[in-house]
Amino acid sequence: MPTRPPRTALHLATTLLTGTVALYIALVAFGNITDFGTNQQFVRHVLAMDTTFKDDDLMWRAITSKGLQDAAYVAIIVWETVAALVLILGTWLWFRRDDLRARRFSTYGLLMLMLLFGAGFIAIGGEWFAMWQSGDWNGLDAATRVFLFSGVVLIVNHLPSGQARQTDAA
Repeated sequence: MPTRPPRTALHLATTLLTGTVALYIALVAFGNITDFGTNQQFVRHVLAMDTTFKDDDLMWRAITSKGLQDAAYVAIIVWETVAALVLILGTWLWFRRDDLRARRFSTYGLLMLMLLFGAGFIAIGGEWFAMWQSGDWNGLDAATRVFLFSGVVLIVNHLPSGQARQTDAA
């Protein structure tokens, strides 16, 4: 029977940080499901570009179909929910000290968040739909926080644990 690696401060940090991101995105998804209309309005306004400078050179990008706007919002919620579940699994695996699988699932979940908030909100929402121009519907600060938080936790997830050196020394 293989022995489990010893618990270290790094292992504890990785477990708790992954769990914190899992809790955060689970609460975000839960909030978007139970209070569907609040962020639905956010997505609709960003895609419609109705609070931007309304530059004719940019407005052709606007999506004004409520059906397409709502489909995008539902896709965001599904993505958040799947990311939360993957990160919860990753946290559980860290807790169980199944480090290889924990790192894999945590990486998947964290990358899902970095894609959603980096590519989705910062790049597409912020630049393509000119969200940066809106005083009312600008989520760039929040997206940047989640992107950076997820990135830091991803880095911690991949720090060398020193187990290889311990094994070599034994």
